[in-house]
Formats: sequence, structure tokens, C-alpha cells
Amino acid sequence: MQEVAGKVAVVTGAAAGIGRGMAEAFAAAGMKVVLSDVEEPALTETTRALRNDGGEVHAVVTDVSKPDQVQALADESVRRFGAVDVLCNNAGIGVPTPSTWETSLDDWKWIIEVNLMGVIHGVRSFVPIMLEQGSESHIVNTASMAGLIAGGDISSYAVTKFGVVALSEHLYLELERAGAKTKVSVLCPGFVATNIMDSERNRPADRSDASGTPTDPQSEAFLEWFSGQIDKGLEPRDVGDQVLSAIREERFYILTHPEWNHMIEHRVQTILEGRNPSLVPPPGFESLVERLAKLSG
Repeated sequence: MQEVAGKVAVVTGAAAGIGRGMAEAFAAAGMKVVLSDVEEPALTETTRALRNDGGEVHAVVTDVSKPDQVQALADESVRRFGAVDVLCNNAGIGVPTPSTWETSLDDWKWIIEVNLMGVIHGVRSFVPIMLEQGSESHIVNTASMAGLIAGGDISSYAVTKFGVVALSEHLYLELERAGAKTKVSVLCPGFVATNIMDSERNRPADRSDASGTPTDPQSEAFLEWFSGQIDKGLEPRDVGDQVLSAIREERFYILTHPEWNHMIEHRVQTILEGRNPSLVPPPGFESLVERLAKLSG
């Protein structure tokens, strides 16, 4: 999709972070943008800011874990702008949890409902619209480097992101076999300066049994390091610009942090050689290793 001016994009999780970065990039390119988010005050502020910058945008409060709300988002997008040319299934949460077996069922359900089922709901509601239109269109599903590498991340989060990568790969091939004009990309960023670690602000009442943040010194050191890496991560608008370029180039894998690519290579080689999983630390991990060494005496 080389020409994007005048096209319609729908972005979930658009009130802040990567979603807002995408929305800003799309609006700057002359696209009409439907902004969707579960957090209404932040969505209102982002909508106002984009309109003040000259963007043609429309806001729809949506909880992507609810299929009826995602369907309502699709219906409202078509009602408002007449079509959907780009869909970014971007809404996601991060929940600092203990080990896989200690993570509460509510935490497991919540992160799966948002990070994975939210993407599935988007695909189910929007793909039929795009196929019926019969014109060029594009879907971008937000995964993570955590969906491409082994270990070193919160297991519940990684499970959902591996799922998004698998879903995106299958969807790409299904649409290709069908001869559809709808293309697919999967976004796999490293550290980006967002507020994802503050997802608790949006925890639903029916998922109230939180695992609790680990309090042992090693876990606290890791979470402090992790939050610091996010704070100084890539700017969301930079990610949005990369996503727009990938849409124009019809590029499937969007790897925003090439300095992490050796970690993907390590995992693939481990599989091909039949070795057991092992962790390759990401860039910037040295400072945490030094701190953990001091803690262990």
C-alpha cells in the first residue's frame, strides 16, 4: 500500500505508547484514524492533541477483551469513515508476575484476554470487512521480541506474544492462499518508552486476584532494571514511523531493534541443533548482572 493519504486506519490501544505513536504517524501521513482504547480520559486527551495537529480522527472507547465491543468498533469505523484500510491490533498489557506456577489464574486470564484474544477479536471482526471491500488493506498485530526469543521475560506475557506471532504467520498465509489483497505484519519491538508496566490501572473487577509483584531482592532488581530499560527505550513515534514504512513495503516482520536480532538467531540455532533452551541476555543486561552478583555476595 504505497499511497496511504486518505486511507482509514483503526488503532487499538491508541491513547498512549506504541498505539499513539502509530496514530501520530498515520495522521501525519494524511490518513483518517479511528483511535480506540479502554482508558477514556487518556483517549480523549490523545484525540484532542491529534485534532489540534490537524489530524482527522475519531475516538471509540473499546475493551478489546470483549468481542462485542470490538465488533462495535468495526461497525462504528465503517459508519464514520466508510471503510477500513489498516487495522492495528495493538492494545496490550504487561503484568509483573512471579513464576509460571505461582501466577494467579486471574492474571493468566486477563493477559490472555487482552494480548491474545484481543488480536483474535480484531481479526474476526475486521477481516470480513476488508475482504468484502476487495481493495488493498493491511493488518498489523503487535507482538514483541518476547514472542521470538526464549526466556528472560515474564512467562504469561511471552506466552501471549508467541501466540500473536503464530496467529499473524498463519493469517498471512491464509490470506495469501485466498488471493486476498489484505496483507499482514507482526510488530516485534524491544524496549519502547511506554507505560505498559502500569497496566494495573486498568485491571477489571472480575480479574481482581492479582499474583502480586515478587518481593525477593533478585526479582526486585530485575523489575527495577526492566522498568529503567523501558523508560529509556525507543520513542513510540519512531515505532509508528517504522510501522508505516512496513505497511508501504508490505513487510511482514517489523523488528524495531536490530541490535536484538542475534537473540532470535540464537533461538533458531538452538532448535535446529536440538539443544536445550538457553538465555542470551539483551543489550544493557550487564548492569543487572553486576547488581545481581553483588546481591549474591
